[in-house]
Amino acid sequence: MSSQIQVEVVYALHDRQKVVSVQLSEGAAVRDAIERSGLLLEFPEIDLAKNKLGIWNKLAKPDAVLRDKDRVEIYRPLIADPKEVRRQRASEGKVMKKGGGDAEPA
Repeated sequence: MSSQIQVEVVYALHDRQKVVSVQLSEGAAVRDAIERSGLLLEFPEIDLAKNKLGIWNKLAKPDAVLRDKDRVEIYRPLIADPKEVRRQRASEGKVMKKGGGDAEPA
């Protein structure tokens, strides 16, 4: 009989996040955890061919093998390219504070 592992599958929206804990057979892959979580049914916008995936904040492929206590993350596409946003702010002469917001005028 194969051992079981417990993993979390996480999908975050701009206003909330969904965390689902699933139990899988040892040797299960990222795709297996996502399918078992039910998030594909709850959030039809998730497309495993397009959305990037990760394990504990490191990019992973759908066939990556999971370990007990892993956290599978489904990433949403970026709304804006952070580098381009910085370029635009710099060209407008805006000073940024640490954390990405506009700095308070001195």
